[in-house]
Amino acid sequence: MDWKLELIVVPVKDVDRAKNFYLEGCGFELIADHRAGDDFRVVQLVPQGSGCAIALMRNPQAAGSLQGLHLVVTDIEAGRSEMVQRGVTPSELFHFVEGAQHAGPHPDRSDYNTFFAFSDPDGNGWLVQEVRGRAEEGR
Repeated sequence: MDWKLELIVVPVKDVDRAKNFYLEGCGFELIADHRAGDDFRVVQLVPQGSGCAIALMRNPQAAGSLQGLHLVVTDIEAGRSEMVQRGVTPSELFHFVEGAQHAGPHPDRSDYNTFFAFSDPDGNGWLVQEVRGRAEEGR
């Protein structure tokens, strides 16, 4: 049996502000913006090319508590540049050697080893990771 992760709830204080950040700043695509009364609203967005979406849900007490979500790109420098052009302020590129974080891309540029980080307006934290082999495999 396949078990597919298709939706992650991202707690935010202001759904409209978060929706704008993910649409305009990150280039995500809008799937749904649904209200059920005055107190319930869910906005679903998906990163371009992803099979997993996020659902923005108003939860001021938990806003910013989601950390470590990973996006994967085939060209980390182009991905970072695109986010900067969209107005997001990501970290510089970094990599790890023997558990220690170092500045810049991994010297070998091997898959899964170069990252940058960014946060949404509520402080939910994301990592972007380079996996160049996916471009070669067509995934």
